[in-house]
Amino acid sequence: MNFDDFVRNLSISELGKTKIEPEEFIKLFKEKKAILLDIREDFEKEVVKFPFAIEIPINKLPDNLEKLPKDKIIVCACPNAYRSVFATNYLNYKGFNAKNLTGGLSKLFSEHLNGNKAKAILDVLS
Repeated sequence: MNFDDFVRNLSISELGKTKIEPEEFIKLFKEKKAILLDIREDFEKEVVKFPFAIEIPINKLPDNLEKLPKDKIIVCACPNAYRSVFATNYLNYKGFNAKNLTGGLSKLFSEHLNGNKAKAILDVLS
């Protein structure tokens, strides 16, 4: 399928299927059914790193597709889920099973990786 046909086949219902909540990602990661793809730029990772993520900046995705598994859900993430929407659609076009982390890394961090929850979640994800 060429990219024009891919875009023609996009619909609201199909796009909705590409979203994944942090809780569902954590569950699937724990079951070894999903990975987290951190698409932030290198300078952004200097502030906060996620040791359990595969790190490929969005502009380097085309040259690094071989680093991604075809047998797992690839959960694309950036701070607020703007760039990751594009990455998710790009990877799906390339034949991967990709989903966009709802709320981005900000939501994952603020709701699951702070306070008392952080150690328990990091033990699962690391």
